Amino acid sequence: MSDQYPPQDPNGQQPGGQPNPYGQPGQNGQPNQYAQPNPYGQPGSGQPQYGAPVPAGPGGEPPLWAPWYGISLPKAVKRFFTKYARFDGRASRSEYWWWVLANAIVLIVLYVILLAVIFSTGSTSTTTTATGVQASAGSTSPLIAIPIILFGLWWLGTLVPSLALGWRRLHDANLPGALWLIALVVGIVGIVFALLPSNPEGQRFDQPDRG
Repeated sequence: MSDQYPPQDPNGQQPGGQPNPYGQPGQNGQPNQYAQPNPYGQPGSGQPQYGAPVPAGPGGEPPLWAPWYGISLPKAVKRFFTKYARFDGRASRSEYWWWVLANAIVLIVLYVILLAVIFSTGSTSTTTTATGVQASAGSTSPLIAIPIILFGLWWLGTLVPSLALGWRRLHDANLPGALWLIALVVGIVGIVFALLPSNPEGQRFDQPDRG
């Protein structure tokens, strides 16, 4: 009584010595047409192994397509601009919140510059009302345009990468990045999204081939 299937070579050879191009023997010695390469290099059925460790690149830094957990402030800022308009992949909570801190510092500095220009080139006045004494300041100096232009340039320069960062932060929680558009309308939603823990299944949003 013969076996139901022809014998298979342990090295993935088809009968007759022909190599199996997929590296996996299939039924009746035919190539397994459904086996796909595993992008994370994990053994298994060819599907991504969720929870696989993020690969390390040169200097121990994760590649750009991967999230960076435990990143520092300077590297988070550099990574923010390096991945300027990348909506694929994921961003860790540290990547997101370090950037929020850096952005807040820049905005505070610009605001201080604006106030300094106003008080140094303008005039102040006080008025007394039923609710108390109110002070106001204003300036007609052309110098006031400098901090205002800086505000505008900073906003334009960070608009797209900020949206992309929030998009990737949702991917890290295994949620569609388009949900971040809600955060643009309802600010508190963005805070909730940004605080979500990482979900290993968010690896489905990674694109390692982009580097």
